[in-house]
Amino acid sequence: MTVTGFPNRKLKDYKDFGTEILEEISKVAGKLKGLRVVHVNATAFGGGVAELLYTLIPLMQSVGIDARWEVLEAPPNFFNITKKMHNALQGADVEISDDEWDTYMKINEENAKKLNLDADVLIIHDPQPAALPMFLKSFPKLIWRCHIDLSKPNKRVWNRMREILSPYRKMLFHLKDYFPESFKDRSEAFPPSVDPLSDKNREITEDEINGILKKLGISRKPAITVVARFDPWKDLFSAVDVYRIVKKSEDVQLLIVSSMASDDPEGWVFYEKVLRYAGTDEDIKFLTNLIGVGSLEVNAIQRFSTLGLHTATREGFGLVISEMMWKGNPIVARPAGGVKIQVDDGENGYLRWSKEDLAQAILELLADGEKRRKFGRKAKEKVRRQFLTTSHLLRYLKIFEKI
Repeated sequence: MTVTGFPNRKLKDYKDFGTEILEEISKVAGKLKGLRVVHVNATAFGGGVAELLYTLIPLMQSVGIDARWEVLEAPPNFFNITKKMHNALQGADVEISDDEWDTYMKINEENAKKLNLDADVLIIHDPQPAALPMFLKSFPKLIWRCHIDLSKPNKRVWNRMREILSPYRKMLFHLKDYFPESFKDRSEAFPPSVDPLSDKNREITEDEINGILKKLGISRKPAITVVARFDPWKDLFSAVDVYRIVKKSEDVQLLIVSSMASDDPEGWVFYEKVLRYAGTDEDIKFLTNLIGVGSLEVNAIQRFSTLGLHTATREGFGLVISEMMWKGNPIVARPAGGVKIQVDDGENGYLRWSKEDLAQAILELLADGEKRRKFGRKAKEKVRRQFLTTSHLLRYLKIFEKI
């Protein structure tokens, strides 16, 4: 399926966030006019990859790249299998049967025939469509864009996946820590980005914020906010535990913000589990697309928040952290994966592993408003310098230039 309906984004729209980088983008893009680029992923809605592509595709087009976006067509069972693959590649001890591998390959073969993959450069996102090139008659330049933590993969699953990935010219990972040993020579560190003009991140008025808070029934008391999928790696049970420790000393609320992605059937199971774990505490609020929480609502919730909490035990990057930081929020988080390159401990937030230490860090920031504001200013500036859409676009253009 070809994705359409992109926002009207032009490079000049980002001039307020730094003009020097726009000049560099224009210079590199000038050498790539007309280059045909196709991105392929698993879903057009509900995940971080989809959000990134809704911004990047029109921006690539605005600088002369012929960019398109294709999405896999697959039955629910396929996504059950690829979720197991996702977990295994992040280290989970799960088995994928021969029948499941056969289904995975069959769906990729069918999509290789259905999708419009005619391009100079083909960018495949994550494991779901990774086998597509095995069924192409002609080979474009191939890039695998991996958004997960591959530092300690399940070896059985990785050995199969390694064969599938062998045709790729370039592999892009959030961190060097994720480079597979066998593909280091073709791997590059490639963090994602925040779009400062999207509904999730643009400036909004106090009236808009207040209206959204009222609609969602969010009180004005201090808010610890977690934005994360319902996923075992996000460990939202620990987020509830941390909140309960803080609650003994401070009257706060916990806001759990999430979106149920169409390619993540496991999410529904964990949603129910976390809901039950939270019990009947009225100061724990579940704010999802199931009750009308979209990008603008997430924006308002984050801008209202006192600070952000992130309890993931494994994390590819954690773009939700940069999104919170862009709103001037300090972050208290576990130093997992890509979290470490966003949160500078003691500068724009705190990095702690144990629930008790996370709670103590939150209590410290709740008690010291000046430190909280100082951390928040530094958080926003770091995102402006390193993790905005314009930096992301330039990284892609330089990769295209290389290959």
